[in-house]
Amino acid sequence: MSVPISLDAPYLLHIAQLLNLPLPGIRAVIALSDEGSTVPFIARYRKEATGNLDEVQIRDIAEKVDYFRELLQRRETILASITEQGKLTDDLKARILATMDRSELEDLYLPYKPKRRTKATIAREKGLEPLADYLWNQSPAALDLIALAQSLVDPVKEVATIEDALEGARHIVAERISEDAEVRKATRHLMFEEGFIISRKSFDAVDEQEKFKMYYDYREPVKTIPSHRMLAVRRGESENVLYWMIELEEPRVLGLMRSRIHKADGDWTPHLNQAVEDCWKRLLNSSIQVEIRIELKRRSDAAAIDVFRDNLENLLLAAPAGPIGVLGVDPGLRTGCKLAVVNETGKFLADDVIYPHTGRTKEATDKLAALIAKHNIRAIAIGNGTASRETDAFLRDFLKEKGLANIFRVTVSEAGASVYSASDVARQEFPNLDLTVRGAISIARRLQDPLAELVKVDPKSIGVGQYQHDVDQRQLQQSLEAAIESCVNRVGVDLNTASWTLLRYVSGVTERVALNIVSFRDERGQFRSRSQLHEVPGIGPKTFEQAAGFLRVRDGDQPLDNTAVHPESYGLVEEIAKSLSAPVSDLIRAPHLLSGVKQSSFAAGTFTWNDIVEELKKPGRDPRDTFVAPTFNEAVRDLADVVPGMVLEGVVSNVTKFGAFVDVGVHQDGLVHISEISNRFIKDASEVLKAGQIVKVKVLSADIKTKRIALSIKALQAPSTPTVKNRPVKETKAIPVSDQLAALSSKWRTR
Repeated sequence: MSVPISLDAPYLLHIAQLLNLPLPGIRAVIALSDEGSTVPFIARYRKEATGNLDEVQIRDIAEKVDYFRELLQRRETILASITEQGKLTDDLKARILATMDRSELEDLYLPYKPKRRTKATIAREKGLEPLADYLWNQSPAALDLIALAQSLVDPVKEVATIEDALEGARHIVAERISEDAEVRKATRHLMFEEGFIISRKSFDAVDEQEKFKMYYDYREPVKTIPSHRMLAVRRGESENVLYWMIELEEPRVLGLMRSRIHKADGDWTPHLNQAVEDCWKRLLNSSIQVEIRIELKRRSDAAAIDVFRDNLENLLLAAPAGPIGVLGVDPGLRTGCKLAVVNETGKFLADDVIYPHTGRTKEATDKLAALIAKHNIRAIAIGNGTASRETDAFLRDFLKEKGLANIFRVTVSEAGASVYSASDVARQEFPNLDLTVRGAISIARRLQDPLAELVKVDPKSIGVGQYQHDVDQRQLQQSLEAAIESCVNRVGVDLNTASWTLLRYVSGVTERVALNIVSFRDERGQFRSRSQLHEVPGIGPKTFEQAAGFLRVRDGDQPLDNTAVHPESYGLVEEIAKSLSAPVSDLIRAPHLLSGVKQSSFAAGTFTWNDIVEELKKPGRDPRDTFVAPTFNEAVRDLADVVPGMVLEGVVSNVTKFGAFVDVGVHQDGLVHISEISNRFIKDASEVLKAGQIVKVKVLSADIKTKRIALSIKALQAPSTPTVKNRPVKETKAIPVSDQLAALSSKWRTR
């Protein structure tokens, strides 16, 4: 394992300024990360060292550190390359060492970077560099421009005329301009600030559903185009429907370039102007466009990944129904509804198939009644796919007819369930079961604990992303893995019931270690304490330190093992208990005892102390919301049933930059555009909504042909009262437009 590159003080100060974070906290995060500590562990158990930095801040620090470490590595490679060429001057070295921007570093290296044969290379081979130097230096010499050009005419070298010599010299100058770091920086900035994204429909393009219609003739500033529109344009290009470019006013950029090149007027001036124009049209424009395209993709990817990560986090942290027996139903019409029963811990008990939609209703009700009589079923989870509403209606009538009011039914998202059922994980869990049964089991478990079940599914299959297949896949995967890790450790994991797929996301636990934990549990029985983890192969002191606080042992030998108190702090808790002359278990059962304890009496930092006291007051508390089931309108089962003006209850299935999609129970999610979310201005839908949230919406329109539903939340809110300096504005009666025009006409006549 290589030793991480250390960052000098200037880089650390630069990171502190960029992130507006204290330098000591940044140093602590870097040191802890280099020692192998995970982000959840640092955020939860090293608050004293970092100054209580949260996970987002810690990940931001890690991202910047990686950026500058890569920059330093690249810098060393560049310095070595230029030194080998014998062209490293003191001034150039100082500029390379001073830059903290990767683009600027590459700009400085560009003139010395090995390149293919160019017009400038050919001109140099013809001996025209002295003439290019004359133009570049812009100062009189022993020979004037024409005389110098004449002296370089040589038909053998294919320089037949003075104009040939001047043209070759201009090619050399054009390349020098294109490789000038300051010129590149200035033009890059100008393109970002004043450039426009221009998209057009490609000739003979096929866009049957007109998905990209708004971009057929589109124009938007580079600096303000939002990520979702940039990604839409890029997708249109990849599907050969659109082509796009960045437009910049040529006189503006040529003027800027000339201002960077011209030092004095002379016989060289017209040729410099020609070289500038040639440089822009032939070299710099395309080069900078590529850079801007890459940066726009990076930015739009980052924004889309952020949206995906936030949606995934909200979905993973959705309220669990808890440890109850559940009947999972994967609905179907002709193929029947697949049933699977799981007990309170998620263990599979039984399966069957019923055909309530093909006339075999009696058989279906008998099978259901038998399963319910045999197993302690408290809830029915229905997948939201095909025949979901029909199945829900059948089950509603069944429960009512049988008088089973103690059993509730819930429609849950089955996105990704089919992917899970065909995965290696599912085959390992249920090698002898059919794919459809595995899917029904997954649906049942999602109701019990969404987090524990969804970690088994590739997050890109869960359906909460925005252009997820268009963004950088490595970056997306890293971000989603980090989101899952954060959620799992925030909630905590039961050491005796968790699958290896859940355990692998615990801080410090690898997939191999997770499998070892499960094997140890299968062979030795349930864990009685966290300390037993030391006996698991692969768990050394560092892994135990990182993982122990996030693992729970319920009803074990040590009551603190069922809390988020880290074993390294058990001694402190025991001291507190001793000072109160009470056992540790009493502190958990009667947290009011802690009210008289003073922190100053113990050797503990403020953050650590507060966390321990808070945890003892609510040991093992699940941070997720209380479970509430959405209620779909029984009369609305299909898109044809949706009528403008209806008020429906639904579940937010996806949040994007331009709005949110809501499942109202008709197999087609409706869109609440950002302008219809709130009666106050919001920049981002995520300011108000999150995936999994239950909302009431009003139907604005429903189009069966395009399968589009427009919804509004704002329409159900009370209108906000405009204010001035926090005082309500006095309401005035609206004046009809015709009366306003008449008044204006009268006013003009009196002048």
